[in-house]
Formats: sequence, structure tokens, C-alpha cells
Amino acid sequence: MPENWKDRLGTVYSTNKDYSFEYKSENESDTLPIGEQRLRVLLDKKQRKGKTVTTIENFIGVTDDLKSLAKELKVKFGVGGSAKGGVIIIQSDQRDKIMDYLNGKGYKTKRVGG
Repeated sequence: MPENWKDRLGTVYSTNKDYSFEYKSENESDTLPIGEQRLRVLLDKKQRKGKTVTTIENFIGVTDDLKSLAKELKVKFGVGGSAKGGVIIIQSDQRDKIMDYLNGKGYKTKRVGG
């Protein structure tokens, strides 16, 4: 049971003595094994003022694993990026390098668009 008061914001409490707050459970599924992940690697320019980014989609798993994979890629290729919502965004066109690296680690990748 989380003790963070921010988890209870917007909650109306009862005067009932037996009332207890029920926390929302996380809906994140367990991370699939590396060999079962089917990642899509694509190039994107939309809403980025013409700058290109490489996006990696379809990661199924816990947010912490997504962020650790993103950090590993950013350190490996010396670029910036972010990870949120099941998508990893890496700055610049790194598709070929990323696909080679992920395939070497055992992930199944597919190049999308061009």
C-alpha cells in the first residue's frame, strides 16, 4: 500500500469508521522475454521542427525496463532521447545501428518506413 499522499488527491472520504482508501492497482504487465519482444524501429519527423528521431515501438513490459533499455541505447550511441508510453525516442537517424544492436541482444526488430 503506497503511503504517498498524492495518490489520494481528489478523493472524498467518508465519516464511516470502517472506511479505508483503496489504491488503484498498476496495470503494467510483466516484461516479455527478450526473444519474444517484436520491436518496430522507425524514423519520425512529425511535430519536431524538421528534426529526425528514431522511435522504437511495441515494447511490452514494465516502465522501468523500458527506461533502462532507453538509457542503454542512449549511452551506447552517445545521443539523447526519452522513454514513455511504451515508446523509446532516440535523437537523429540511428535506425541501422539500433537494429543491429537490438538484434545482437536477441530482440526481434522490424524496420518500418523506408
